[in-house]
Amino acid sequence: MPLQNRVLPTADIVAIADRGTLTGNRGIIHRDDKTLGTTRWSHHAWICCTLYWQGRKRTPMSGRNWTELFFLDEAVALAAGHRPCGYCRRAAYNAFVEAWTAAVGTRPKAPEMDRALHHARIVPRTRQQQRHRAPLKTLPNGTMILHNDAPHLVWADDLRPYHPARYGSAVPRQDAGDVTVLTPVPTISVLRAGFQPMLHDSAIL
Repeated sequence: MPLQNRVLPTADIVAIADRGTLTGNRGIIHRDDKTLGTTRWSHHAWICCTLYWQGRKRTPMSGRNWTELFFLDEAVALAAGHRPCGYCRRAAYNAFVEAWTAAVGTRPKAPEMDRALHHARIVPRTRQQQRHRAPLKTLPNGTMILHNDAPHLVWADDLRPYHPARYGSAVPRQDAGDVTVLTPVPTISVLRAGFQPMLHDSAIL
């Protein structure tokens, strides 16, 4: 039976057998029986990591170091409020920092980014994803939005419908006015400043 450790663009964590292309964590949020309680983070450093690192292998939710979470790709991880890991994905982290610096004018440290992201990704005093409205035509590549009440990836001239195992066939990106945006506001600025998220192969077919 799949563990409840797959993160969706809507920030929900569900049980899906397919693990996706990235892992990550936000601290220890599982119980001894490998299930989740009500907690959805134990610290503010929400990161997304490579699946393969120096040949190391882990059994998910088997220890008390961190809870292994999984994402279809980095656009999903960013929408859920994560950022690249500065240890196992150093190049992606550096690119994220450079884009953040270009967007705000000052070079941040990781805790500063984590505080800003946490403020933007969670509705205060809840565990609910914080969303916002913005004109579709202004959103950069890599943004995740709700279109027809379902998550879609904004990419080039298209919207790519999200499914847990892959993206569906592209639909034209038309000027639909304001849309509901899942990706946090600071991350939108990072994407607009040139950060290129790692995408699942089906996103660019």
